[in-house]
Amino acid sequence: MGTPIVQVDAFTDRAFGGNPAGVCILSEARSEDWMQKVAMEMNASETAFLYPEKDGYRLRWFTPAVEIPLCGHATLASAHVLWECRHLSPEKDARFYTKSGLLIACKRGDEIEMDFPSQPASPCDAPPNLQAALGLKPVETQRNELKLLAVFDRENDVCNLKPDITAVRKVPVQGIIVTAKSETAGYDFVSRFFAPNAGVDEDPVTGSAHCCLAPYWCQRLGRQELLGYQASARGGMVRVKMAGDRVLMSGKAITTLRGEMLV
Repeated sequence: MGTPIVQVDAFTDRAFGGNPAGVCILSEARSEDWMQKVAMEMNASETAFLYPEKDGYRLRWFTPAVEIPLCGHATLASAHVLWECRHLSPEKDARFYTKSGLLIACKRGDEIEMDFPSQPASPCDAPPNLQAALGLKPVETQRNELKLLAVFDRENDVCNLKPDITAVRKVPVQGIIVTAKSETAGYDFVSRFFAPNAGVDEDPVTGSAHCCLAPYWCQRLGRQELLGYQASARGGMVRVKMAGDRVLMSGKAITTLRGEMLV
């Protein structure tokens, strides 16, 4: 009997949209080497591994290259699989013990809401190679512990950006978030996320980036609840709401593949 593995498209309600994540629900912990090799084999931006712990599940996330401390779309995908495969009843919250603390996901109608830590950025000078890496000069730059936030004037600046990924790799951060106020009806802001230093040139839809985007845009727009669109080739929607030092992040998910690892 192999190890079940599921692939879920997160932050979307349509197959082949949003951000695909692998989800492995284990009966007990496996070695980091095995998890990293499975993530390489899956070759999704992140693969989630979870097994029972306390009153919930231990949850870890691996890109094809490294383990990361926080991932939104693979958390959403994990909660989706727990409910869909009857590991949890629909009325019960999914509780995840992670390197970023306890994360809780619950059903809210046809969306899944996740309680994540807010990770606000602070104003900073742009790294000297940033404009060359992105191909366009941002009007504002901020950063938190792991990510650089580059703000642009127009939605099209973000959507049409063609970064030099080799140059992006030389910027000393885990990833670069590019963002602008939305000019499209129904959305408040747009974004994209580039993280070649974590093994992902462009992430299709990035929950952890919205831990930074939410406090920035909620403060700038003077509202506590917003809808963002991540303008990758696959695209996806993320609803955010500030709750003190937490971000309530919501989205949809759809299962696209079920199988098993035979090794």
